[in-house]
Amino acid sequence: MPIGQPIGDREKEILTAIVETFIATGEPVGSRTLARASREGLSPATIRNVMADLVDAGFLEQPHTSAGRVPSTEAYRYYVEQLTGQTRISHEDEQIIQESLQGVSDVQDFMERTSHVLSLISHNVGVTVALGGQKNALEHVYFSRLGDQKVLAVVVTRSGVVRDRVLRMDLPQSDLDAAANYINQNFRGWTMETMRVELHKRLDQERGEYDRLMASVEQLYKQGALASDGSSQIVFVEGASNLVASEHDRNRLQELLKTLEEKRNLVDLLNAYLDVKQEAVRVVVGLDEALPSMRNFVLIGAPARVGDEVIGSLAVIGPTRMDYQNTMTAVSYIARMFDKVLNEGE
Repeated sequence: MPIGQPIGDREKEILTAIVETFIATGEPVGSRTLARASREGLSPATIRNVMADLVDAGFLEQPHTSAGRVPSTEAYRYYVEQLTGQTRISHEDEQIIQESLQGVSDVQDFMERTSHVLSLISHNVGVTVALGGQKNALEHVYFSRLGDQKVLAVVVTRSGVVRDRVLRMDLPQSDLDAAANYINQNFRGWTMETMRVELHKRLDQERGEYDRLMASVEQLYKQGALASDGSSQIVFVEGASNLVASEHDRNRLQELLKTLEEKRNLVDLLNAYLDVKQEAVRVVVGLDEALPSMRNFVLIGAPARVGDEVIGSLAVIGPTRMDYQNTMTAVSYIARMFDKVLNEGE
């Protein structure tokens, strides 16, 4: 069977059996084990021939010390393609999720609890990223001159969060008031990130018409008056300790844990592989394109929406030997809950 050629029904059945057996046991799979479970009553000799073809096609690998075979990255990718993702969530997992998310109060609370429950169900790493949604939209800004070279910038969001910072700059109070009025009149109700993107455009387009005003706004903008202290993306990670049981290479384990501790890496990882336009759960086998240390790892994730607005993303990260079907189902179930639960909490 040449590499890349579609496999037949018999090869598909045996490959699926090998993947599922290896996921369940963690041990290389031999032909006799498969023969005992074969629905067609295939002999070990027949199965060995099919396994040899699957090795040639790049779907199976042989550990040096074993007569059995283990799935390759391509085998897992093929296996995932065959899963529908429509399996109903188990009663046990549904109960765990419902109990964990009961009484959730806001997006941040939901995300924090979700990372925990995903870790609990999958026995891997649960990751969630909360974006600055409408609940973190701008209510108003206020700028006050404190003295020579100092300005107090206060940003109030619609969720009631107040952020203040002292900037080193020298503008008269009249210019600060004009800048605050401009921002409040034009951007009240905008999310912080969307406002900053639009304001950056306007600084180029409108500077000629409102030269002094836009110069003041530009100074405040560049000094970070509208920055959100990183709170536009809040990352929650649970279950890194689960990797200790699955990863026996000490140096590699330390590298993986360091990667997970650097939350910017996780934001980049989810941004690289999860498209906010996607509706279904996405499964990515092999994450080395984004992070070389995650070559033999899998991401199962989905965006989370409230109405039409994407307010974050959720994912499970773990080794290739994981329970794909149940994890996909759990991620899908929780992603669908966001809109319902958070709207009910309004």
